[in-house]
Amino acid sequence: MIELADAAATEAFGEALAARLRPGDVVALAGALGAGKTTLARGVLRGLGHRGDVASPTFALVVPYEPPDVRLPAWHVDLYRIEHPGEMEELGLEEALDDGVLLIEWPERLTALWPQALRLRLEARADGARALTADVPAAWGTRWPPR
Repeated sequence: MIELADAAATEAFGEALAARLRPGDVVALAGALGAGKTTLARGVLRGLGHRGDVASPTFALVVPYEPPDVRLPAWHVDLYRIEHPGEMEELGLEEALDDGVLLIEWPERLTALWPQALRLRLEARADGARALTADVPAAWGTRWPPR
């Protein structure tokens, strides 16, 4: 378990994680509402070079970030509003993995997750801190933990 003291530490962790990302990576961000999933994704996108706003893609479902705004293409995905597995195919998530990365909030809505997915679970604490636990697949090799 990794303790993240506050939202700033959560975002900084995301920035460090971004340095380890390569095309084909999937980062699955699980946790309750308000746990820090979007904050961590914001940090990843900042670490990839994005300097604009990063909002939760709850209503858009998928927000793509493309070079030169970021060093590699990234799709920020929020599956909270997905109700039927067939809706996943319409999102075209596989396309992102050709040359980019997926940051997926609410991955439990998927019927199956890619085997190479880095699975992160965030839990908010009463004091504003967050506890992060990770399920790290072999595909991540020596890239975990981010430094």
